[in-house]
Amino acid sequence: MSAANVSLVQNLYAAFGRGDIDSVVAGLAPDVYWESVGRREDYPVLGVRKGRDEAREFFRTVNELQEFIEFAPSEFLDAGDAVVVLGHEKWKIRKTGQAVESDWVHVFKIRDGKVTSFREFCDTASFVLAYRGGEGR
Repeated sequence: MSAANVSLVQNLYAAFGRGDIDSVVAGLAPDVYWESVGRREDYPVLGVRKGRDEAREFFRTVNELQEFIEFAPSEFLDAGDAVVVLGHEKWKIRKTGQAVESDWVHVFKIRDGKVTSFREFCDTASFVLAYRGGEGR
């Protein structure tokens, strides 16, 4: 089953790359736990979301606040009912025009062919500072 889990996650990244958020959301369990580790009050993309509707809202918020420059998953690590993905991203914060980039780790937990949990770890301080226009540097 784990090879199928890696394939599922790769397909979700491909859909994201095409801007096909409907396909991404279709790959999530109805009660999915979705977290970009950090505090939403620091940067609205961060925090916990629950369920497909809130996960969809996450993608809307990303699109509203960030302009795509680069988003590159590089390694997919099979962990049975989990898939760990390593990658790199670069965005421009729309509000300030500042570029921000970070390596990241995504952890997907999967059950019955659907993502039940997603956790993202990245350099959130860089995103917060770019969103604030460099304040605090």
